[in-house]
Amino acid sequence: MGLLAVFIIITLLVSLHTGVIQIGPLDVLRTTLGFGTERQELVLFDFRLPRLVIAILVGAGLAVSGAILQGVSQNGLADPGILGINAGAGFAVVLYIYFSQGAGSSLGTLSIFIMPFMALIGAATAAFLIYLLAWKNGVTPVRLILVGIGINAAFGAVLIVFQLKMNPRDFMQATIWLSGSIWGTNWKYVLATLPWIVLLVPFAIYKARFLNVLNLGDRLATGLGTRVEWERRILLLVAVGLAGASVAVAGSIAFLGLVAPHLARRLIGPKHEMLLPTSALIGALLLLIADMIGRNLLAPSEIPVGIVVSALGAPYFIYLLMKTN
Repeated sequence: MGLLAVFIIITLLVSLHTGVIQIGPLDVLRTTLGFGTERQELVLFDFRLPRLVIAILVGAGLAVSGAILQGVSQNGLADPGILGINAGAGFAVVLYIYFSQGAGSSLGTLSIFIMPFMALIGAATAAFLIYLLAWKNGVTPVRLILVGIGINAAFGAVLIVFQLKMNPRDFMQATIWLSGSIWGTNWKYVLATLPWIVLLVPFAIYKARFLNVLNLGDRLATGLGTRVEWERRILLLVAVGLAGASVAVAGSIAFLGLVAPHLARRLIGPKHEMLLPTSALIGALLLLIADMIGRNLLAPSEIPVGIVVSALGAPYFIYLLMKTN
């Protein structure tokens, strides 16, 4: 975990001085200490730094959400994107864009703080539908995954319908956002996302012991005195909150919630007290790296970070499918 924190700091520093406008490492240090030019301060403090902070928060949020879903469903292929939770959050935000028809931009700062709540409502709706349809004298891991894939497809289809009804400007905004993008974020987006991550990630770590027990199976967990369905619902709500807050500011970033917990599990084992914080660090590091690649690979054009993560995560997902019974 210490090494991961060091890698995050190194990646953060490298990201600060790379981009279309090059700023040398020494200039970054001088600007951070308050001795840079106005142009350097504008680029670093108003554009790059808030974007990188959002990448850290969203990466940690999606990774912990994925780790919780894998623990709750007892399925290593669970992920907010695959289960349809991201699609539900995305659907709610696209509805907000569609019905506001640009009115959201006139609300200014208020619109930025509305987005996480809209995404949370959409994610919670998707989770409720998944849980309701998967329930049959209890919830089995396989049924939960299969129903989640169906809900994901359904929300994706309805999303396309609403996108086609949008005006060209809102259509482009929704398309770029849904592909996973943290371009254009500022400190207001950081303030809108920070409380969700700061409150829910520690709460998830506090609940980690119940994830350990749930992994033993429902019968054994019940025999050990755990209220299985109650704890499962609480943990699902935490996962939904983290995914919804992340999707609200960064769009639907697939595979990050799948890959980060698996890498953490390979590093430190299955005990969730250590798995969840390690997943958060890995998720933050992966999204920082993906953002750096997306900004610089085809500069001055920019690749949405969600596409970079999918390109990196899809081969690993295929590998997991081949290795998992």
